[in-house]
Formats: sequence, C-alpha cells, structure tokens
Amino acid sequence: MNFEKEYDLICVGGGIMSANLALLAKLIAPKITILIVERLQDVALESSAAWNNAGTGHAALCELNYCPELENGNIAVDKAFKICEQYEISKQLWAYLTEKGYIKSPNTFVMPVKHHSWVTGKVNSDYLEKRFNTLKSHFMFDTMEFTRSLEKMTEWFPLITEDRTEEEVMAASRMDRGTEVNYGALTKTLFKILEEEFDTPVYCNEEVLDVDPDTEIDWTVALKNTKTGKKHNIDAKHVFIGAGGGSLLLLQKVEIEEKEGYGGFPVSGEWLVCNNKNIIEKHNAKVYSKAGIGDPPMSTPHLDTRYIDGKKSLLFGPFAGFSPKFLKEGSNLDLLKSVKFDNISPLLGAFWHNLPLTKYLIHQVMMNKEDRMEALKKFMKNAKSEDWDVLKAGQRVQIIKEDTYDGGRLQFGTEVISSKDGSITCLLGASPGASTATAIMLDVLEKAFPESLQDEKKMDKLKRIIPFYKTEITEANFKRELNRVNKILNLH
Repeated sequence: MNFEKEYDLICVGGGIMSANLALLAKLIAPKITILIVERLQDVALESSAAWNNAGTGHAALCELNYCPELENGNIAVDKAFKICEQYEISKQLWAYLTEKGYIKSPNTFVMPVKHHSWVTGKVNSDYLEKRFNTLKSHFMFDTMEFTRSLEKMTEWFPLITEDRTEEEVMAASRMDRGTEVNYGALTKTLFKILEEEFDTPVYCNEEVLDVDPDTEIDWTVALKNTKTGKKHNIDAKHVFIGAGGGSLLLLQKVEIEEKEGYGGFPVSGEWLVCNNKNIIEKHNAKVYSKAGIGDPPMSTPHLDTRYIDGKKSLLFGPFAGFSPKFLKEGSNLDLLKSVKFDNISPLLGAFWHNLPLTKYLIHQVMMNKEDRMEALKKFMKNAKSEDWDVLKAGQRVQIIKEDTYDGGRLQFGTEVISSKDGSITCLLGASPGASTATAIMLDVLEKAFPESLQDEKKMDKLKRIIPFYKTEITEANFKRELNRVNKILNLH
C-alpha cells in the first residue's frame, strides 16, 4: 500500500456515505487528496449491501411512520416532505453522473417500482385516507391515488387480494414514481468512478484503531492491515467516520466533547425471501403497511419487489432480532464496549422509556419460521412455507442520546456529530440512511470544507450537479427536475 504522508480527507468505511462524500468533494475540488479505508475485503459488504437493507428509494411515498397522526387528529407531514426532497437530491447526483458518462447504465442499481401503502380495519383505513388528503394537496404528492376498492387493489397488488372479499375493510394508496434501489451496486459504482476518474481507490483490509489530535495537522489516524498486521499512522486535515454500526465505537475514541452522552442500541434483522418464480412474477410493487400498536417504526412490515444482481426477487419483513454486535461482521463485545460513564444515564433512560421496544424485540427473537409465515399471511392469505426462505439481514445501531426530560431517548433516523471546527465528522443512526445519503453528505461537506463552498465557482458547480442545493423548491422546479432526472435515469 502506497499511503501518502497526509491527506485533506480520510473517509472511514467503504459504504454509501463515504462514497457520496468523497465523490462530491472530488467533483467540486478535483485536486483534494482523499484516502478511503475499509476493514473488510471489499466495499458495500455491511449496511450498504443489497440483502442487508430495505432497498427502497425512501421518499416517504409509502412509509407510514413518516406521517404520524397527532393527538388532534391531524397528520404530521413535514418529515415526509423533507425525506422526499432528500431522495430527489440523491437522484440528481445520479443523473449528473449519468449525463457525464460516469454511470453507463443507471438501471443496474435503480428501477421503477410503484410504491403502495396498504392497511386493514376501519381505524387504519380512515387514517390512510386522511394521510392521502393531506399529502395530495402538496405538489410533491399530487399524483397520489387512494382506494378502498378491492377491485382496484387487485389491479395494484393481486398477491395481497387473493382470497379476500368486499366485506374486509381495507384501504390503499399508490405513487407511480416509486423506485427500487440496489445500494450495494450503487456504492460499488460510485467507488469505481472515484478510482477510475479521480485516482481515489479504496484501501480494503485496513482497520482504523484510533483517531488522535495532532499538534501540526488536525488528526492522526492509526491503521492496521487485517491481513498482514502492519500498522500505519496517517495524517489528515479532515476525518469522516461513516462505518455504519461501527461508527459509535470509533467516535468514542475521538477527543471531542461533542461525542459525550451518545450511546447505541443494536438491532439485527431477517427477511422472508420467496423462492417460487411464479409467485415472484405475480407481484411488481412495494407495499408498506402500518406498525402494530406500541411497535417501533422499524417494525413496519412490507412486501417488496427487489432487483438484486439483475434478478427479480420478492422479500417480506423485516423481522427484528437482537445481537450485541454493532456490525454484521462485528464482535459480541461491541455493546458492552460502547457503555461509558457519560452515556450510562442516557442508556438507562432510553431503556426505561422504551419498554415496548424491549417487549417487541423479545417477541421477535423468539419467532420461528412458522411464526414469521403467520405474519406474512396477514399480507398473503395463502402463503406456503415451502415457497419462502429465511435470510439474515444487516445490523443496525439506533442512536441513544442525552435528553434533559427523561435522561435519554432512542432516536430513529440519522445524525451527524461534528467537532466545532468541522475537522472531524461522524454519521450515526440508520433509516432512511442510504436514500438520503447525498443530502446528508452535503451537510458534512458544509461542516468540513466551508471554505470550498465560499468559492463562487465551486458553489456554482455544486448547484449544477444538485439543482435543489440551497434552492427554494417550488412546484415548477420540482416537477421540471423530477421529469428531467427520471428521463435520464430511465425511470419513466
């Protein structure tokens, strides 16, 4: 390995986040020096891997947990608008790379698959109609359809309506512009662009042992090759920690006060994967339902068409589980190692105020395959066990942070932790994660390289790459950009 003595930026982790940050930085400042390190033998093997994540282009088109019903009966939609905007920003980057010829065939990682929400029972059906009426009035969602008709639902997703009658109370909504994304393939594509077009390869089998402040430059990163055992100390002006569930353990070693009070709660997952080609071909949709009463947002069940490695698949889940590991290829001591004096109170507070989550996880861990099949039968009444296999999904670490009211709280989503000067940044959390990676890394870019974004030429180029960056989104520019990008990405 031919390491330089120092770099402008070191990215820790070979996942979708590091790929976005490094590529955005190189696009606006090609001369910047970047080192990307990954402890496994290849990129996109943890959270970014296709089988380890939901694969939905999360744009809040069908995910009901982004639109909770308030105590006054209104539907909160601000989060849905934000996530929808963030996903379109990701698509704008892909469209730019495609126009420039860096991406040859976008359909190797993104495909059009319609997004649906489907619920049963009067209470849930009334909620879905209120959500529809609230979102439909906004230009981002004005093409949404809603129905309580069994005939229409049969047209949308026939697998779910088999053996159902008009007497069953159901409702569904639909967005035609939904997508299915193979984030593993996308991540590999972005790293290939970095290596071939910007001379920025990923150094695999390199584990980061520590990140220490340096008197002459901002940070010294201690590396160890997992195959040879050889150690290196590399200097960097900026460090980004994007190591998925492993980010927290590394952040805790960094000497910045902003890390104080953060903890993590690991959650594993499993899918039911269909092995019957006839069933797979009958379904071409993503169908999300509503989490059960008291269940956490992560429990939202969905029946999804996926395209992985050029092959159409059908998944149902996710089913949550518990493992003390923070990464799929992590250590059983990860959770124990993450407990520090400064986060004991937040951890205990989060546990006390999330007892339903503990109960839910215990129930999920105890489920066998037939229990999982019973959950699937709520979607597909005639599902048969021999048509489905159980597949282990990825490992997630939910953020636990200090809270003045209850000591600590469990946070669903992602959060960027940054030193005051922005020289070190770290991404914690999970969903919607990969779908909003470009928007999140634009925030990191602002924190880490504010001087670059004060350069008028670089700012103009960034706005050409991401037309929504620092721009008020109106109905006119949203629809214009949506049409332009979908045409370039072959998503019509």
